[in-house]
Amino acid sequence: MKAPVLFLTLFWSAHIAWGAGTLVEQGTEAFYNLDYDTALSSWEKALAADPGNPARHNNIAYALLYQEMFRNGALESELVSGNNSFIRRAKMEPSAEVEKRFFAELDRSMGLCQALLRKNPRDTFALHTLAVAYGLRANYGFLVRKSWRASLSDSNQARRFDEQVTAIDPSDYDSRLIQGAWDYIAGSLSWSMRALGFVAGVHGDKQRGLHTIEEVAQYGKQNRDDAEIILCALYRRDGQTARAIPHVRDLVDRFPRNYLIRFELAQMYASMGQRKNALETINRISLMKQQNVPGFERIPWEKIYYETGNLEFWFDDFDQALEHLQKATANAEDMKELDLNTGSLAFMRQGQIYDLLKRHNMAVPEYQQAMKFAPEAEAARESQHYIGSPYTRAFHTHS
Repeated sequence: MKAPVLFLTLFWSAHIAWGAGTLVEQGTEAFYNLDYDTALSSWEKALAADPGNPARHNNIAYALLYQEMFRNGALESELVSGNNSFIRRAKMEPSAEVEKRFFAELDRSMGLCQALLRKNPRDTFALHTLAVAYGLRANYGFLVRKSWRASLSDSNQARRFDEQVTAIDPSDYDSRLIQGAWDYIAGSLSWSMRALGFVAGVHGDKQRGLHTIEEVAQYGKQNRDDAEIILCALYRRDGQTARAIPHVRDLVDRFPRNYLIRFELAQMYASMGQRKNALETINRISLMKQQNVPGFERIPWEKIYYETGNLEFWFDDFDQALEHLQKATANAEDMKELDLNTGSLAFMRQGQIYDLLKRHNMAVPEYQQAMKFAPEAEAARESQHYIGSPYTRAFHTHS
């Protein structure tokens, strides 16, 4: 049974900068540049200055969730749009302290919103902020607890609140982002999931959802960036990668310290068969790392080696791919710089290369390392299969 897709990206939107002051803006800039410690610190100060603002509590919950996803390698594009779907990964396991605080912030946000709505049921700020809180809870339920039914229920509730905002103020394009995301998700569900009642009585429309998100990317204010991020994932998922490239370039310009966006750009070029552009993008990341460009000094070299080797693997340049992947896993016994997903993939890729070179006896130890490094990762389960059934694929040539 196919699970609902892309919760990681589709409910990113939090209207983070609503009522923005200096601290909120600082936190927002840090958030989109992968500096979650700074984002959390700035938003905590903003909350202390304005504790009755429910949006500030949502900010804290956002920082906590994305900080955990970043640490787990869960913001990697392959996990939501490539072969290694996030849906098939083992769930994240944040500490009890983080989980408790996350839900406490959401509860506080929801309570404050409900209080505002009792005074004025047409308070669009309260309605949208409540929608965001439910969207955050949907994200957590899916990404951490792997509870699809609860996540869909919460995201559907988020949609309903934002629909009220749109009905009151049709010019508020920001409130349409969750609605568009929901349309796309519900329209993507399999018949088996519909039959099981995951979205009883609700019929989505993928194309309508995509069009709505495109409108937010064009006309939105606070949620424009989120809409562009979502479009990149959806275009790629639907085989329209060329349409995503301009959005990715725009995001690179706006968030210069966010190196994951550049990795995404490289993967998009690769998926389009543009080997030169893909590798040049990775090489640019490597150069920025060497020059200690802000944000890029944090990238582990192992991560760059893996991304380079992975691209070379798909372009059938096995000798170079093997060299880079071996560098990525050179310190396997103490490989703290790579997240579990990337580390296990690096070992699996080496095994796959040996299989393609008809050296299965050399592939088996690599598959075993992938299983040992991250037993719960999808790459570990794939590797176990390849031990008994060597990996094969049709050879191809990229232009």
